Amino acid sequence: MKIKWYGHASFLIVSDDGVRIITDPYEPGAYDGGIAYKPIEDTADIVTVSHDHADHNYVQGIKGNPEVVKGPGTHESKGITFSGYATFHDPSQGKERGENTMFVFTVDGVTVCHAGDLGHLLSADDAKALGPIDVLMLPIGGVFTLDPREASEVMDILKPGILIPMHFKTPGCGFPIASVEEFLEGKPDVQRAGGAEITLTKDSLPSPTRVVVLEPAN
Repeated sequence: MKIKWYGHASFLIVSDDGVRIITDPYEPGAYDGGIAYKPIEDTADIVTVSHDHADHNYVQGIKGNPEVVKGPGTHESKGITFSGYATFHDPSQGKERGENTMFVFTVDGVTVCHAGDLGHLLSADDAKALGPIDVLMLPIGGVFTLDPREASEVMDILKPGILIPMHFKTPGCGFPIASVEEFLEGKPDVQRAGGAEITLTKDSLPSPTRVVVLEPAN
């Protein structure tokens, strides 16, 4: 499979047989220009939406008439099963910023978890419910989501093969959130991809967790 990071929480995942999944598409210019990433020009077969905020749900901006997967429960599309796990956008049971759905799905034998705007720590029971995760896309910037310390705790609980940080401060994100460097402090295995894309196979997954830092494509 190939993974491309556009920026913020939006990724393109392409299976070996060409199924194209885009996660949490952002609206360019949203929040008074706080989202300064360029428009997503790629087409998709499937779009996942973790919650209905403008920096995560701009489905109308995605070409290809994709099927939209959102909300908790089991969803099936293009032969891929998406399991939506109900969480919250804050540590107050959703009272501050509402609900959030984490999606777990398997492509080419690699199990991916996109955490959306997860805003609280997870328990051992949560980890058991989510199941084994090969690739975890996790927000780390704080303020609106997990901060670097909390994200590190979630990483230690879920124990993915690869963790890809997302939702942190970049030139394309004007939000008052942390940079990726704060999260990387003390991490023993960090790979800077040097670009927006990586290619993965089940056999190439490391253990214990490797943090892979992508550069935003947009």
